[in-house]
Parts: sequence; C-alpha cells; structure tokens
Amino acid sequence: MVNIPNIPAEKSLLAAIDLGSNSFRLEIGQLDSGHIQRVEYLKEPVRQGGDLDEDRNLTAEAMERGVRCLARFGERIQGFNPAHVRAVATQTLREANNRDVFIKMAKKALGFDVEVISGVEEARLIYQGVSRFLPQSNDRRLVIDIGGRSTEFILGQGFKSQHTASLHVGSVAWSLKHFATGDLTENAFTRAEIAAESIFDTLGVNFSRKHWDVAYGASGTVGAIADVLVQYGRPVDTITKEGLLWLREELLRARHTDKLRLLGLKEDRKAVIAGGLSIMLGVFDFLKIETLNVAKGALRHGLLYDMLARDNEMVDLRNASVQRLARKFDVDEAHAKTVADVATKLFEKIGEDIQFAPSEQEVHARKLHWAGLLHEIGCVVSPIDAHLHGAYILDHAEPAGFSQSELHCLSLLILGYRGKLKRLEADFSNRIFVMQLVCLRLAVILCHARQTPNLRGFQLHSQNKTIQLTLPKTWHEKYPQSYYLLDEETLAWQKTNWLFELIST
Repeated sequence: MVNIPNIPAEKSLLAAIDLGSNSFRLEIGQLDSGHIQRVEYLKEPVRQGGDLDEDRNLTAEAMERGVRCLARFGERIQGFNPAHVRAVATQTLREANNRDVFIKMAKKALGFDVEVISGVEEARLIYQGVSRFLPQSNDRRLVIDIGGRSTEFILGQGFKSQHTASLHVGSVAWSLKHFATGDLTENAFTRAEIAAESIFDTLGVNFSRKHWDVAYGASGTVGAIADVLVQYGRPVDTITKEGLLWLREELLRARHTDKLRLLGLKEDRKAVIAGGLSIMLGVFDFLKIETLNVAKGALRHGLLYDMLARDNEMVDLRNASVQRLARKFDVDEAHAKTVADVATKLFEKIGEDIQFAPSEQEVHARKLHWAGLLHEIGCVVSPIDAHLHGAYILDHAEPAGFSQSELHCLSLLILGYRGKLKRLEADFSNRIFVMQLVCLRLAVILCHARQTPNLRGFQLHSQNKTIQLTLPKTWHEKYPQSYYLLDEETLAWQKTNWLFELIST
C-alpha cells in the first residue's frame, strides 16, 4: 500500500504560487495550531494573459517576464521542503499551445514543479481559500472570482464546495477585446456587458438566486473595485450595483485609461479595470445580486490549506476521485487494487537506484498507484483497446484534486500499460516516468491470471538505460505463461532507448 505523507509539522513554512493571467503571486505561511499565518506575500503584474498570439502561443517576451518573476520567487523559497510548495497556473496556460515549453522553463527558474490546473479545480481551490476566512455558518454561499482570462463561480456551504463552473471571460481578455485602444465609451461598455452576459447564459439555473444566501467576490478585480469604492465613501468590503454604476460613470468621464485618476486604483490595474467592471456589471445583472461581499481568501490560500492534508483531506480527495472514476466505469476493483499494489512494490524495489528528494518517492508512488487502480477504465468501451480509451477518458476528465499535469501523467501510464511502446508519445528521457511505466507493465503481466503474485526473490534494478528484472531460479518453470509474457516485454523495450533484461538466479 502506498504511504501517505505526514501532515506538515507545527510551525512548518508553506508556500503557494499562483501564476495568474494578470499577476503572479507568492504567499508564504506558517502552520500554527491548524491555521496558517501569513509570513510574506509577493505580487508581480506579469500580465501573460494579454500576450497570447494569434496561434494561441505565449510570446517570448511574456515567457521571459514570467521566468524572471519566478526566479525571484524561487530565491525566496529556496530550501523549502518540496512537499510544502505548490505552484499552479490557470487560464492563460490552459489556453497556451506552447505551455509545456514555458512550464519547463518555469520549473527550472522556480526550483519546484509547476502544475496547470483545470477550471473546475481552480474553482474548488478558490472556495477552499475563501471559506477559511469566513465566519462559520450554515449559509449557502456563492463565490465569484473574476480573473484575467476566466471567471469562476462556486456554490458551497462551510468548507465544502458543491457546484463549480469556470467560464472564459476575464478582465484582461475583456479589456483587450472591448477596450483595446484604451477608449472608454458608452458603446464599448454596453457591448462588453452584453457579451459577458451571453457567456453567463451557459450557467443555466444552477446559480440562480434560490440556490444561495450570501454572495462573495474574491481576488484581483473584486478587490480593485472595492479599493476604489471605499475611497469615495462606499462601505468597506462591500460592492453594490449603485457603486458599480458610479464607477462606470467615472470611467466614462475619463474617456481614456491614460486619464484615469481614481483614488485607490493601482497603476497596474488601469489597463484592465474597464474589462473587469463590465464583467462585474454583467454578473450583478445576470445573477440578480444586490450586494457582493469582498472575501479575504483566494486561490493561493486554498493551495496552502490543501497542503495541510488535514485528516488527509487532500490525499483522500484525490483517492475519492479515483474511486468514483473506477465505479463509474465499472472497473474490477479487486483486480485493479492488486495491480496497483504490485506496481507500487516493484517501484519501491527499483526506487533504491534513484536518489529521491525527501517525500519525492511517495509522490511518484502515489501517482503510479492511482494509475494501477484506473488502468482498466477503458474496458467499459472496448476490452481490446482499453488502454487507448482509458487514456482518452483521463485526458478529458476533471476529477477533483488533480492538476492537468497529474492527469496527463496518469493518462500516459494507462496508455502505455500494454501494447507497443514505440507508439507512445512520451518523454523516455524522464527516468522516473520510465520506472513508473515499467512497474505498471510488469504488474499487469504478473497479475494476468487475476491473482496476487508472489514477489519473494524478485529484484528490479535500473542502471544507465538498462532495466533488469531478476527472478528466482525455478520461477519460469512454475509460471510458464507469465515468463513468456515477461520475455515478450524484453522485445517491447528494444523499440525504445531503454533495454529490459530478464535474469534468473
């Protein structure tokens, strides 16, 4: 059984990095009796959301700005336990076709992994962060987060989100589309608000007024508008329709973003305030909001609290998602668990040849275990091509708790658990992935009779580009079919830049 990492010790330092479309943010907190106290907060307006070219690639300049920012963040959190750091990217990198190029550069600059998360997962984490800063109550909450290129909607109670949606409408994108020249006109605002409401139509009735008691707004756009309104006599941490209409008139009076002179409006917000305001007006009209309360929490806080894994909450969430997928696709759960356990045991053996950082082996073993539990989800479509269908399902699912990079890793493992390796478009220079893949393939072979194999006397090692499986001397005589399948596996790996060898002692 895969080991579950320990909950961070009291006074541990945790770091969350949010690679947003408008700004990158670093939040460092210290665990104190179940709560996280802020130690430091850094924010830089990187504005990658405005630098996707016509082919939906991040420009070289945008990538360079992001890398420089992450290098500065990386210096600040150098030496942190990797298990206590999470860096996530949102809508801009979800859209960018060249995101893998940037993610590789970002990881090198930051010194830690960077994940691209789905809109649904972003919404869940936002609610996790917001709920931690609200009074405990039974209120049904609506939480809205207007980001640079997406807006998240969440319904929840207490610490649990119940319904989420992520729409492709954000302050950066809307400002570029409707206020590209910086001109602030009545016609531009009208078009921007109507366009936003047309996208909100996809929410249907799920977020209608009858489903929530109190509305909260989180993060940049909401905070920027609230900061201005309070300077002109409006209530603290409260946004009303009257306040929004007043701000709209002030922007129209300025006529251009360069001429905006509003107390409380930061310089980096001037270029995107019109887009954000038009979206906010559309939200108020569509959802019939009278008052929006400004929430203190945000995505980065949700990341911090998720890392606590309080009562193993984070791990259990992903475990629960895996279990739901397995049940949904009618997986033979007993056999899948056997394969997952065998793969994990093999990974422990071969892991002795890899110098893992603290807690790193557990992270990779957990992913392998999940892949084992889900390796047959494609059988419900076709037992013959189960690996193909299973990989497709994982690439297009959005189970709670997983980042897109984690899901893609699981997808590749499932795609490669059987069949020809030369057709697997994977990075075979990634040694850890190769070790995970060989362990899963071997587990499937050893469990082909749908029984638990005896691994006593087995040894699995990796050196340079060679993987060696050592078997007990008479094992091949007792299990001729299994030995035949293992021998076939040596041929499969010959089509890659790795060798797989069978040795009997």
